[in-house]
Amino acid sequence: MPKSRRPSRAARTLLPGAVAAVLLTGCAPGSGGAAEADPSASGKANPSPTAVTPSPESGGPAPGTLLVADFGSDTVTFVDPARGAVGSVEVGTAPYGLALGADGRAWVATAEGVAVVDTAARERLALIPYRTDTGPVTTGEYRGGGMGIALAPDGRRAYVGVNVPGGNGALEVIDTAALRVTDAVPVGRRPFDVDVSEDGAEVYATNHDSFDVTVVAAGTPEARRVEVAPYGTEGGLGSWLKPHYAAVRPSDGRLLLPFEGERLAVVDPRTGRTEIEPMTANTHQHGVAVTADGTLLAVGTGPVDPDEDRGPSLTVRAPDGKERVYPLEGPHEDVAVSRDGRTAYVTGGFTRDGYWDGLTVVDLESGDTRRLAAGSRPLGIAVL
Repeated sequence: MPKSRRPSRAARTLLPGAVAAVLLTGCAPGSGGAAEADPSASGKANPSPTAVTPSPESGGPAPGTLLVADFGSDTVTFVDPARGAVGSVEVGTAPYGLALGADGRAWVATAEGVAVVDTAARERLALIPYRTDTGPVTTGEYRGGGMGIALAPDGRRAYVGVNVPGGNGALEVIDTAALRVTDAVPVGRRPFDVDVSEDGAEVYATNHDSFDVTVVAAGTPEARRVEVAPYGTEGGLGSWLKPHYAAVRPSDGRLLLPFEGERLAVVDPRTGRTEIEPMTANTHQHGVAVTADGTLLAVGTGPVDPDEDRGPSLTVRAPDGKERVYPLEGPHEDVAVSRDGRTAYVTGGFTRDGYWDGLTVVDLESGDTRRLAAGSRPLGIAVL
């Protein structure tokens, strides 16, 4: 069983007077240095829609090629798992999450709008501006604009969580044929992740700074808040113990949200009830992915308290709850799995200090890992 947190949680929350500083510097105070943030505007609030395709290679990407969102630049990068980066496309300032459609188009949440990328031609087709006012275009962890993004199962709608600095966010709905925003539904603060139910009837925005998930009935403005706070909400905005990313369990549609490598929150979005299951990695957790058989992969970014917690890792949790924990070198952010289920790709971008410009490739059978240079501070990732 995982250990209990110290009652004071002194190492995992901020004093109220420090909350304002956190909003300018990062997720919460870390042991490895201050969080990176650049409050200066990029000066490119409405860039040209012309695509940039520097790769000399012709033809579309080979199956199994990776696509990563370069939070450290204005691009997405195509990555050959064996060779590294093979080309990039300019999409917009500070791209965060991305979603891949069956038609080969990628939808990328940037600070300026949602970019639409033809992955075969390697060109940007459009940049769809947000309806929500997010203030000046900036970079850094707390920049406004799109964060999590997902597609409806039929591909007719894209859903993007839009961060509004200093306030509640919005879930914007995009008509993927018309390439325009058709609706905006209020959600919680900083929607790190967006997921869609298997039947497309519901959309889930995981809101980091308000300790909750907003459940939205697709095609309607109906939304309800489900608190997800297995450690409580002590510390408020300064707490480390907040939800980051979720995955929809294929077997029953419940949401899986890992916390601290200690507790897995299993949320029934219909009832709002949460069950807690133990986890074993004992590390601060961010990105997740789930395979068709219900295997959950969770990225551990490293210790909150080095005296108590373990280092970065990738947890692979079988449907029966058994876990295998693969140590990683340095913080990571998100994860994707190869189509054959044998390999995981973990992005090194990370939303705080300690990030690096590449991926860790994990052989899920042997546990062997290798680093691969890929893009500029990659966060979101998809397998083409």
